[in-house]
Amino acid sequence: MLLRDSKLLIILNPVAGKGKAIKEYPKIDRFLNERKVDYEIVVTTGPGHALEIAKNCAAGNGTIVVAAGGDGTNNEVINGLLSRKDPPPEPPLLGIIPVGRGNDFAYSARIPENLNEALEVLLRKKISPLDAGLVTGGRFPEGRYFVNGVGIGFDTKVGFEAAKMKSIHSALSYALGAIITVARFEEPPLLEIRYNETTVTIPAALVSVVNGRRMGGMFFMGPNAVLDDGLLDICTVRQPPTRRRLIQIVFRYPTGTQAECEETFMDRGAAFHLKALKGGMAAHCDGETVCEDGKELTITCRPGALRLIGNLVSP
Repeated sequence: MLLRDSKLLIILNPVAGKGKAIKEYPKIDRFLNERKVDYEIVVTTGPGHALEIAKNCAAGNGTIVVAAGGDGTNNEVINGLLSRKDPPPEPPLLGIIPVGRGNDFAYSARIPENLNEALEVLLRKKISPLDAGLVTGGRFPEGRYFVNGVGIGFDTKVGFEAAKMKSIHSALSYALGAIITVARFEEPPLLEIRYNETTVTIPAALVSVVNGRRMGGMFFMGPNAVLDDGLLDICTVRQPPTRRRLIQIVFRYPTGTQAECEETFMDRGAAFHLKALKGGMAAHCDGETVCEDGKELTITCRPGALRLIGNLVSP
């Protein structure tokens, strides 16, 4: 489907990509002005501002709300769009300009990281249906939407470590965070995972429930995930006996071959319920902290909740 007449409302996070995003502002402005596009750029002033802008803007068929930043900016924008008191009759329109650090969702959605190419995708205005996920529990008893994924355990702890590295960018900070987390080799929670009328109980070093394929700029948590199939992919890793074995499994993630390890299990489902029978869960969704010692989470897929400006093609 193609959208003809519309306005671009670009919500730009100036600190995304550790300051990279604001440097792109003049280029975005010049590109769209030269193309005589109807657009507005709004620069956010702090955490939560992108969510409020998206929640309160005129987001009908005449407006494409564009997240200009990284995965965190995308997460705020989609939560604003999907929590509106006056939702449009059709799913909200979402555009992406990937000027953040990891840009993992943009990778799964096949949005180019090259700025001009990403803007060209917006101007073509081709629409694809896009699923969203909803995680309920922890800091979000009312639920938090996501488009890329939820990480529990190892993945989240790696993200916590990466966030501390203010002078290191992109995938390198996650790689170093992974090394630190492996070195600690902490005892994992004992999780009961229920989905598809199945119950699995494991000491879970890592659980990923994803809509997209990649996290952390290089780790393929859901190498075969599809953004518009009405399902979420799950990948679990049972705690291995040694630190060395955990390293071997983690090294599989950049190539998406972790399913070949006997400690790894992968499947798909529309809804997942996770309960910590022992210990607690550290979890995030699209990089947003959900809990640090959570006991129970429910994660569900919302098929076609959004309409993405892009051309999704199944991997």
